[in-house]
Formats: sequence, C-alpha cells, structure tokens
Amino acid sequence: MKIAAVNLNRAKVGGAETYLDTVIPALAAAGHQIAFFSELEAPPGAPRIRLPERAPAWCASEMGARQALAALAQWRPEVIYVHGMSLPSAARIIEIAPAVLFAHGYYGTCISGNQMFAAPRPRPCARRFGWRCLVNYYPRRCGGLNPMRMWTDYWLESARLGLMRRYAAILTASAHMRAEFVRHGLPPERVHTLRLPLAPDRFPEFPAAVALQVAPAENRDIRLLFVGRMTRLKGGPLMLDALTLAAAALGRPLKASFAGDGPDRERWEHAARRTQAANANLKIEFTGWLDSSRLEQLMLSSDLLVVPSTWPEPFGLVGLEAGLHRLPAAAFAVGGIPEWLSDGVNGRLAPGDPPSAAGLARAIVECVRDPAELARLRNGARGRARRFDLDAHVDALLAIFAGVTGLNAAALARTS
Repeated sequence: MKIAAVNLNRAKVGGAETYLDTVIPALAAAGHQIAFFSELEAPPGAPRIRLPERAPAWCASEMGARQALAALAQWRPEVIYVHGMSLPSAARIIEIAPAVLFAHGYYGTCISGNQMFAAPRPRPCARRFGWRCLVNYYPRRCGGLNPMRMWTDYWLESARLGLMRRYAAILTASAHMRAEFVRHGLPPERVHTLRLPLAPDRFPEFPAAVALQVAPAENRDIRLLFVGRMTRLKGGPLMLDALTLAAAALGRPLKASFAGDGPDRERWEHAARRTQAANANLKIEFTGWLDSSRLEQLMLSSDLLVVPSTWPEPFGLVGLEAGLHRLPAAAFAVGGIPEWLSDGVNGRLAPGDPPSAAGLARAIVECVRDPAELARLRNGARGRARRFDLDAHVDALLAIFAGVTGLNAAALARTS
C-alpha cells in the first residue's frame, strides 16, 4: 500500500512526531511504501522524524505549498494519514486520496483546544462546543482577553469541526477522546480508538543490579520526576505546592527533577526557588530537554513520575514510556489518563475535578511511603506498559486503512 504521512512538522517536537517516528518505520518494515508531507522542515540540528531510505518527502515551507501538494498528488497515495496540519492545507490534502486523521487533540470541539476552564480555578470543561463557548470565554478564561482572538478561534474551530466530517476515518488514542468526537456529531462507525504504541526495542531491559533496586533506600532522597513541556496546562505550580505537602507528610527528603522546557519554565523555576527555600527537606532541579539516553537514566534513577496536568490530556504517553523503566506514576484523573493509569496497579490517581495540590500530594505519598507498595507499583507499571504493543497497533491501523480504501485487509497483512 502507498501511504502518505502528513504532519505540520518534520522535527520531533511533540507527541505526534514521536508517534510518527515509531510507526513509520514499522509500516515500512511491513512492506508498505511511505511518503511524507510537512508544512515545516526541522531546524538545523533538531531531531527529525525517521523515514525509510529513498522515501519521498515534500515540505511546503521549502518548495511552496502548491508545488509540494502537486508532488504529493503525483505520487498517487492510496491513503493519506493526517496528523497536525493547518486548516487550509488539510482541506486541500483530503481531496487527493482517502484521508485518515489521528486526532491528537480536541480538534473542532473546544474554542481554545484545551477543554478546560481556567477560572475561578482550573478544571475540565464538559460542555459541547457551540455559541455558548462565547458566553463563557471571558468569565471562565477559556482563552485570552482579546475579543478578536475569541471570534477568530471560534470560527476556526467551527471550520475544523466541519472538516472533520470529511475524513474517511478518525482515530483517537483513548475512549475518552472517541466519546468527545461522537458527542459532537461525528458518525460513531468512523471514529476509532487505537492504543498508542510503544517500541520496547528502544528501551533496554533492566540490568540485574537496577532491577533489584525497587524502593528508595532509607539513606537517600525519594526522587520524583516531571517530564514534558512547561505550559500553564501542565500544572507545574500545582506540583510544587504538592511537593511541599508530600515532603511534610513523608518526613523524608524529596528531590524533584523537572525535565523539559517551555514558555512557563522561567515562572516555574522562580516558584521552585521560593518553594525550596521554605522547605529544608526539598530539592528541586530543572534539567532542560534531555536526549533519550539521558532521560532513560533519569527515569531509571527516579522513584515516581508525577503528571500534574490539570487539563484533560487526550492520553499522556509519557506515563507508559516511564512504565517501561518500571517507573509508576501519580496523576490527576482527567481526560485519557485513567486509560493507562489504573489506581493501585501502576500508580495512583488524584481527583481531577477540580485538581488540587492536596489531592496530588496524597497520590504521591500513597505511592512512595511503603517500600513494598512501591515495588508492587513498579512491577505493575512495567506490565501495563507492555500491553501497548507496536505490532498490534500496526495491524489495527492497516485494517482501518483497508476499510477506507476498499483494499483487502488479508492482502495487506501478507505484505508483512
């Protein structure tokens, strides 16, 4: 099958790009022809999505949108696999061949794309997208304070929702997201939940010495880890407040590492300095973005991943990636997170409506207070992560492609 993958970026800047970097090589290994279309090329030195050798790739920012789209059409893909893309480009791309969209976010279902209220305090929003979003925009701080931005965002999401109806199929990473799109009128038979895959071969097995270290020793800090983009939605300040409460409840030193970067990093670091100065039992460090090897080492040396997102995450792949390193998680029960984080199995869930520092602190303490419990959660994290198999994901994906193209699914399977 000729499959054209389409994304805003060629650079690996987020979850969608990480997903494509995992799935594209697997599709090629199964015998399918791959091409790639992007609107933006990766900056010099930035990691790029991996493509098979000699796979054609077209970039609108380098070639010009018209020429790049013409080259894509001339390649004659049998299916186009769409991820992040601007609305004008997406509208043209779906005219070329049957298009399948993997919806990594709240496309066309929220005026801000965040699916949450920011005031009077952060909490998930369960409203259906429509004109009432305009009424709540200022009181609930759904977006900014610019009225022109409010109208622009509203009409953009309205157009995006209309475009969603034209895709041959829509994929989501969680049942939560599937329900969201069906609630907004998309045909249930065209909206599919497809578990995000992990590639275990990229995560080495635990060395025996590390495997034995299942709980923090009495003479060292309990080590907590945040991994991700530092934005308002990711809950950094709330996590800092929770660290203070958790350190007091545990009566032991805590060390928290924040791995990542983003527009709110400076504000988080300022709040962290104040928090650390007020708590003798608390050490906080910011590492910036880490390459895969350094991040792996940090996960191996940590006791618990903390996912303080206050918005309803569509899924939250970082929790499963941590699980491959036997690292359990504490997080709010929002969005798709409860579909990979089972309370008491591979970590603990805190109430998410509304999220609170006290709730997150309780979840952290319940994970790390008892060494035997932490060891059990570590094993549960590894076992849960292994369920998200790459081969099973590719088989399900090809079956969906066969359904929208009219090709025989068994014939596709025989190419692998």
